[in-house]
Amino acid sequence: MAVDAAPSGEAPAGRLAGRWVPWVVIGLWLVLAAGMVPLSGKLSSVTTDSAVDTLPASAESTKVAALDDSLPGGDNNTFVFVYHRAGGMTAADRATVERHYDTLAKRYPPKATAAGDEGEADDEGSSVSPSADRKAMMFTLEVSTAYGAPEEIVGPLRDAAKDRPSGLELDVTGPGAIDGDMDAVFDGIDVQVLLTTIVVVTLLLILTYRSPVLWIIPLLAVGAAALTAMGTVYLLVKGFGIVVNDQNSALLTILVFGVGTDYALLLIARYREALHHHENVRVAMVHALRGAAPAIVASAATVVAGLLCLLVADLNSTSGLGPIGAAGILCALVAMLTLFPAVLVVLGRRIFWPAIPRFSTAVEEKPGLWGRLGAAISRRRWLATFGSLGVLGVLALGLAGNTGALREQDQFLSAPESVTGFTVLRQHFPELGGQPMTVFTRPAHQERVLDVVKATRGVALAVPEQTSGGWADISVFPKDAPDTAAEYDTIKRVRTAVHAVRGAEAIVGGPSAENLDTEVTTERDEKLVIPLVLAVVLIVLGLLLRAIVAPLVLMATVIVSFAAAFGGSVFVFDTLLGFKGVDHAVPLLAFLFLVALGVDYNIFLASRAREETVRLGTEKGMLKALSATGGVITSAGLVLAATFAVLATLPLVMLIEVGFLVAFGVLLDALLVRSVLVPALTVLIGRRMWWPSRLSRPAAELPDGQQPLADDEEPALQR
Repeated sequence: MAVDAAPSGEAPAGRLAGRWVPWVVIGLWLVLAAGMVPLSGKLSSVTTDSAVDTLPASAESTKVAALDDSLPGGDNNTFVFVYHRAGGMTAADRATVERHYDTLAKRYPPKATAAGDEGEADDEGSSVSPSADRKAMMFTLEVSTAYGAPEEIVGPLRDAAKDRPSGLELDVTGPGAIDGDMDAVFDGIDVQVLLTTIVVVTLLLILTYRSPVLWIIPLLAVGAAALTAMGTVYLLVKGFGIVVNDQNSALLTILVFGVGTDYALLLIARYREALHHHENVRVAMVHALRGAAPAIVASAATVVAGLLCLLVADLNSTSGLGPIGAAGILCALVAMLTLFPAVLVVLGRRIFWPAIPRFSTAVEEKPGLWGRLGAAISRRRWLATFGSLGVLGVLALGLAGNTGALREQDQFLSAPESVTGFTVLRQHFPELGGQPMTVFTRPAHQERVLDVVKATRGVALAVPEQTSGGWADISVFPKDAPDTAAEYDTIKRVRTAVHAVRGAEAIVGGPSAENLDTEVTTERDEKLVIPLVLAVVLIVLGLLLRAIVAPLVLMATVIVSFAAAFGGSVFVFDTLLGFKGVDHAVPLLAFLFLVALGVDYNIFLASRAREETVRLGTEKGMLKALSATGGVITSAGLVLAATFAVLATLPLVMLIEVGFLVAFGVLLDALLVRSVLVPALTVLIGRRMWWPSRLSRPAAELPDGQQPLADDEEPALQR
């Protein structure tokens, strides 16, 4: 194949190949880093996981939480101490429980509040209570947030109650303890995810390039992109009030490292090709960017467009992920198309040592593994198509498994004391075994609302609490276990009943009500966001490929791939891992990532196929594209899957489910859909794949009798 020598390549490369350009780019990034590094460290200070910030303002439980926080004592965390002995409580046990309560009540007295605001009912609710079976005793402790966050308090509370007779068991549970244990899971999660991701990406880059030096460059560039993204997100939060929780912060790191490394792999592959054809490394990089940048930009645009669709979601944590993820993708895109190539050019060919690509006027092309796979697909196109669809269909059967919503108590990989304590509480105090609902009503209607609540089916106990700030508080205990369908039905019935009391302005909230509102809002968001994501991604594909059939085919393969990934993952969760459902946030997040990121590999393949089709025709063009991109796209898929798999190392079921599902789906897309199914479908459909563009017409019908270009002619992408 004829190639350009350095002199002939200099002219078309233009000013971008100037000696000073890489150094200017590196200098600008150093200036940017100086400003962004301090800001990136502040991101953790603006993350929040509170219900008021996460749920939409219109949700009833959000209104209850906001009102509760605004009233005296509303900033308290509730801890429940459950003491139990299998053989029955002894006199020494009862004395110990009383002593512990007195000690803790004195150690954590209520903070100063407005005079008369604290009602007597609240004090009575804090007394020690024995169980009917005489095998347990319990008391509640209200601890002001002035003493610290739940994760800072729950440990000292448990330590303070260690002095007890042998055989007397204690579980500290309640909303405050659950929040503390949940916060402990997320404590330091950003650092853990970042370090684990760096290690995983480093190992994969070393294995990919088998070079002692080359792996460092993409890692440094992606690291710069990650720091810039975190600083940018911090500015977005401060400027626009975007909600960032710990989950979204972890996903930001995963996205930037996974996608940024993918872009690096694609660019390096093109750069290595160009170095064989151009002696000047700067000219080679310009040609590499011209070849790779359109597909990379289209890929980034697809992911960004998909993420921004989340802005229409009602759930604040979901809508917040849109601009957060988009900022991360854009930072990765800019870094990998500016800083990364600039550093590569400055370091020259020696960065590829020991396999340094040499300039040559004749480059021998070998078919390789992917060329042989393409030839096999061409010969057995029907078998490849139906075989791939068969595998995906079998995996999709897993959707018949347990796809029910995961309860909050089942979120932990290993159940902490706060979760096991709820089981003990329900065993000995069945009337208090559910998470309490909080009902706010106007004081003049408290008695009426209380009677209505007590008469509601599914309510075990209703207790009037304090009255302050123009509101009366009622604690309602459901009969059913927390976060079950039966408990949710009870919450709905209570809401219907209290809303019917005229003038009461009653609203119902509490932990389980918040989970119910989150589930309902998520289902509504799915119905809105999923079709929007599909439409946006389809439009981007249409603009990139300038066709209608190809985008529809690619989208169909991605949807089938998502169903297969979800079904296979549900089988693993249900059968192998023993999870008790799928978190309500998982389907939407997995769909978004797998559609947006899964389309990436089809974009990389299809854009190269369109480029090759101009001179080779559809079938040969697709097989050539598969041969040229097979290795790098597979490597990119492995890297992206591995980065999302990092989430599966965390002790929270929701993150494990997201990490595994996306990693599995990415591997399906990279290894089966993009490698076999899409090439097979393209070969079957033929030139009609590019309808209605010029490439869909027979050669004889091309304008002015044009024919596909000869092998030694340069392809023209924009014809």
